[in-house]
Amino acid sequence: MNDLLRRMLFLPPQGSTVAGDIDQLHYFVIITTFILSTLIGLSAFFFFFRYRRRRVGQLTAKVEPTLWFELLVIGLPTFFFLLWAVIGYRDYIRIVTPPANSIDVYVMAKKWMWKFAYPDGPNSIAVLRVPAQRPVRLLMTSRDVIHSFYVPDFRIKQDVVPGRYTQAWFEATQPGRYQILCAEYCGVGHSTMWGEVIAMPPDEFDAWITHERQGLGQRRDIGELSTTPTEIDPASNLAVQGRQIAASQGCFKCHSIDGSPHIGPTWLDLYGRSERLASGDYVTADEGYITESMMDPRAKIVLGYDPVMPTYQGRITAPETAAVIEFIRSLRRPEPGAAPSLTYPPAASSRIGLPAPRGPVPPTAPASLGGSVTGVLNQAPATRDPARSAPETPPPTQNISPPRENTATPQPAPSGGRAP
Repeated sequence: MNDLLRRMLFLPPQGSTVAGDIDQLHYFVIITTFILSTLIGLSAFFFFFRYRRRRVGQLTAKVEPTLWFELLVIGLPTFFFLLWAVIGYRDYIRIVTPPANSIDVYVMAKKWMWKFAYPDGPNSIAVLRVPAQRPVRLLMTSRDVIHSFYVPDFRIKQDVVPGRYTQAWFEATQPGRYQILCAEYCGVGHSTMWGEVIAMPPDEFDAWITHERQGLGQRRDIGELSTTPTEIDPASNLAVQGRQIAASQGCFKCHSIDGSPHIGPTWLDLYGRSERLASGDYVTADEGYITESMMDPRAKIVLGYDPVMPTYQGRITAPETAAVIEFIRSLRRPEPGAAPSLTYPPAASSRIGLPAPRGPVPPTAPASLGGSVTGVLNQAPATRDPARSAPETPPPTQNISPPRENTATPQPAPSGGRAP
């Protein structure tokens, strides 16, 4: 029955674990709508003849409204609308809540391609390889305009917005190839913004990603992954480079990393911590909040600190910002009696709606999207430079003002008094 209805409605095959539930709701809405529309049409046809006017001022029958009829007309549509809402809300909660054992993949959209990066590498353009029968969470941002990540077979569609994170998850039910489309008009090349999800058997996927990561390590050892001053080596540890960048930018003049009080909040255990703002609201110190604090420090002032931190918009590049965030995320206080380790905090992001991070911090930070780590930033440029639109060298992504080229020696930052 499910396959018959799917073919009658011209729906693609169900390729994910949530596709069946979404189609069931679709069938239910379509069938009840057709039935009620038919009843309304037949009732109108019956009333047209039953209560037609013979001559002016006279009807063929006396109209006497009854309470049961009014309740039926009002209550039946209301019941079905509420029922659809209950079922839809249940499915919505499932769709926006990734399982705890999901594999994270970073996605960056740009005109007109999809870029993917795994936490420890590798990177790819237009091709996303995932294991079948394992949940995969996508952390997505856009480099330029609004895009929409859409896989018809998986029944998932999520807007990808510049300047913020969005997420989607899926679990492919069986190996195969599934088309990726952009469902938001994004310019003249919108119709060519295609991609492909390749779902592989779990054993084959594990072998493939192990081989790719070993290749990254070998290329790093022989020096093939060289970097420029504005790029971060995707095969290196971003936390280490983030500490160097923070020192060169003068961040330690205001922020401590050992928990001691300073001009600004300490960075120790900052990531994932709930901070109370001067406005009385609370915000979770996630990637989005930390990046916003660097670029617009006065947007959210932490209670008890003066708004004296300068903006770093145009002073550090997008890859450098990601490295600083990875360094802050690595500053975790070890549990009593436990060996020091880097772990993600249990807190979830209330601002961007992401679930709590899971598992240990990777030994290397998320690999770059097309040669940089732009995909893990919540920034987007205000203007586009056609000369820098090639995928080999993505520019920084911040939507407040166009960043300058990072050719000058970074200047130390003045003392500031708020987090990131």
